[in-house]
Amino acid sequence: MEWRIEVYKSEKRYLSYKACSAMLTQIKATSGPEWLVEADKFALQNSLRDLDAAFVNYFEGRAGYPGFKSKRGPKQSYQTNFTNGNIRIDRVRHQIKLPKVGWVEYAADGREIPDGIINVTVSRTPSGKYFASILCEVAMKSLSAGGKEVGMDMGLKKFAILSTGEVIENPGYYITARIKLAKLQRALSKKKKGSKNREKARLKVARQHEKVVNQRRDFQHKHSKKLVVENQVISMEELRIKNMVKNRKLAKAISDAAWGEFQRLMEYKARWYGRTLVKVGPFYPSSKLCEKCGTKNAMLTLSDRQWQCPKCGTVHDRDLNAAKNILAEGKRILAG
Repeated sequence: MEWRIEVYKSEKRYLSYKACSAMLTQIKATSGPEWLVEADKFALQNSLRDLDAAFVNYFEGRAGYPGFKSKRGPKQSYQTNFTNGNIRIDRVRHQIKLPKVGWVEYAADGREIPDGIINVTVSRTPSGKYFASILCEVAMKSLSAGGKEVGMDMGLKKFAILSTGEVIENPGYYITARIKLAKLQRALSKKKKGSKNREKARLKVARQHEKVVNQRRDFQHKHSKKLVVENQVISMEELRIKNMVKNRKLAKAISDAAWGEFQRLMEYKARWYGRTLVKVGPFYPSSKLCEKCGTKNAMLTLSDRQWQCPKCGTVHDRDLNAAKNILAEGKRILAG
């Protein structure tokens, strides 16, 4: 990366991935650093590709200027590609063979590792655990067509309210753990930098954060899978989360709910299983419309959890009414 920066500053010339790859080959052929020979060649090439993508994204305005990766950072990873059987898996002994590493045992979690491996990403989390993420090419089987349709209104007190009347409670894992996290963080701040006690305290903080992340991920995967399996059409509101988290009073709760990640899970699982996910625009007044007659209650405020339609007299639960309107709007979008 330093070489690319110097060339750009002095010659105003952008070095492509091919130029960097050729230079890497020359360095390895001469008396280059020993660690270049010890490292897996695919890991080095993938690092150059990632660096090239980072600079392209910067020049095209999609990201900030690339920075150096810390050698001592708590989170480290590398990616190696599958070719000519260099990656092998022993499913009986629960071992995986990685280039330049050898056979490594892995913890079996009951899931079968399919054939068709493309690459493997080995990473170390801040808590000191190692993971191997295996990318495989598999053919997903679509589920049988079902007639159920559901609308979903996202919230903070309740994670989601469905048009069927079902309520998914918001577990609030970070909000629950923040007192313990604050205690652990205070203990960490008092430890001397570079000491073993500080590293022990850092691991405790990292493990608590990891627990919250795992709890949230498990919750979202289970509920997204359930919704996709049970319904043929799912309508949900497209939220502008980047704007919403600017509210300092609600930013923590919004981030803890992780609506954006939940929507991402819903999108790819719907594609996998042949379901239809419809996103309703953020300016659609789902809460203010009467789902019976369509009358808009312009006087409705955020504190009004129940309201009565001024035209037909129907008494609405705010969130359930919004979920039903989102479903109706989603069906209208599909019909159009």
